[in-house]
Amino acid sequence: MAAPTPVRHAWRALTSLLVLTALLFGINALGVFAFTDAEGNPASSWAPELALDLQGGTQIILAAKTPDGAPPSAEQMDQAASIIRQRVDASGVGEADITTQAGNQIVVQVPGPADEETRNRIQSSAQLQLRAVLFTGNPATSFVGEDGKETPYPSPAATLNATPTAAPTNGSDPSWITDELQAKFLAYNCEDPANDPANEPADQPLITCDDTRTAKYILGPVELDGSSISDATNGLNTQNNQWAVNIVFDAKGTEVFGKISQRLFGETAPRNQFAFVLDGSVLSAPSMNAVILDGKPQITGNFTQETSKTLADQLKYGALPLSFEVQSSNSISATLGSQQLQIGLIAGLIGLALVAIYSLVVYRALGFVIIASLAVMGVLTYITLCILAWRMGFRLSLAGVAGLIVTIGFTADSFIVYFERIRDELRDGKSITGAVEDGWGRAKRTIYISKSINILAAVVLYILADATVKGFAFTLGLTTLIDILIFIWFTHPVLQLLARTRFFGGGHRLSGLDPEALGAVYRGRAQFRSPVEAGGRNAAQRRASRSRGEAERRQTIAERKLAQQSADSRSTTEGDD
Repeated sequence: MAAPTPVRHAWRALTSLLVLTALLFGINALGVFAFTDAEGNPASSWAPELALDLQGGTQIILAAKTPDGAPPSAEQMDQAASIIRQRVDASGVGEADITTQAGNQIVVQVPGPADEETRNRIQSSAQLQLRAVLFTGNPATSFVGEDGKETPYPSPAATLNATPTAAPTNGSDPSWITDELQAKFLAYNCEDPANDPANEPADQPLITCDDTRTAKYILGPVELDGSSISDATNGLNTQNNQWAVNIVFDAKGTEVFGKISQRLFGETAPRNQFAFVLDGSVLSAPSMNAVILDGKPQITGNFTQETSKTLADQLKYGALPLSFEVQSSNSISATLGSQQLQIGLIAGLIGLALVAIYSLVVYRALGFVIIASLAVMGVLTYITLCILAWRMGFRLSLAGVAGLIVTIGFTADSFIVYFERIRDELRDGKSITGAVEDGWGRAKRTIYISKSINILAAVVLYILADATVKGFAFTLGLTTLIDILIFIWFTHPVLQLLARTRFFGGGHRLSGLDPEALGAVYRGRAQFRSPVEAGGRNAAQRRASRSRGEAERRQTIAERKLAQQSADSRSTTEGDD
């Protein structure tokens, strides 16, 4: 015989919860064993990452420099601090601290040790330029003569022509390549630190190399820069399965880039190529294989997931209005320390213990359902925080710990609402299995409304509050969502199964679902059965009296008025008789 529908639904829900839990642990295991960061360490961990206030981190002090040497304005410093904040903590939950000081310094504090990618993201000016490719060649600075000997290219002679023989008509015009420029290109050494193409004039050709130093280029003047970029994201190119950076230009950039693509499309190599140049180095110099009029080109190259995300963040959040020099980089201790974390955890354990004691005293064996639900919620929250630390850089601060503790009370509210609804249904004379189903139908609407308000409050806090409060808002919203999931996939299914056991379904006095103890003596609304009278059975009479008293205390105002009217009517009738 097939199991009842509620039982099948209960087992399906519990199975789904088990599969979800296994999936989350599997995802985190991939981060621990299959992926590494830029330093070669596991990308994820079996413990949530802690924020600056709990574990300390790295402090980098940057000194601002303007092109003309004048002191930077307050507006420039605020803009630079905002851009750096977006680069190192775009999600707002990485708990980085970025402040300005002394008029020309920005202090960046990030949790844990800062890897090379993070340091580059912080101090790089990310000056993106789009230049047409005029010529490309081998980065060697010497050639082999007819005698078989290797001879360096000589430095350009002062007598070489440095002026184009004809006025160039566009950025791809070969007239830009003068005799002097050609000689400089041949002698240009990509490995020489003295060759810094980042500060070369934008309206002149540029000699530079790619970031791997395997090719060097002569590029035309700048035709487009990073200020025209409205968005940049990283993603996996499905055609070649390589990581790429997807750029979206603004209206002006779309128009200019469309004209460039029309000019380059159909040209012979290398004049059909354009170069994305970041701080003077060529990131990629793809050929123009189509006319791109929608302003959405893609940068490809030797990217990993981390490097593509780094570049996308740099381009998305714009170029710094100033250049910066690193003045110091030091490790710093936790601002609060492990003692405060221990105090927070102890407070959370005390809260859990009080909820558990209250649940067992008020709801008897039903309290174990609350305890089990909180345990499952704790496991899901813990592994979710581990995954978020890997995928979005989430760091658990003391404010975040407070959000987790507050959620314990909110979670207990859900169970209380549900259990009291079940008890109300039992007082109406329904069976325990029927009370569980009907109580669920009524309680879930109330709980959904309550949780929606909690989530709304968390979202508003996350958007509008200071960075120090974002951790609290994030954990509050996350655990509220997990609470709803546990309520649907664990608490209710478990009660559906327990209601069909002898202990709970039979209404044992320790089950928390004893109809007699709850005053379930209704014969109808506001009408109560008289206690069973049996001579000498004082215990039964006392239990019936307590049940009737409990039922009377549970009456609504309307029920009490109706009961009083019925009693008055009976009194009048008896007086007439």
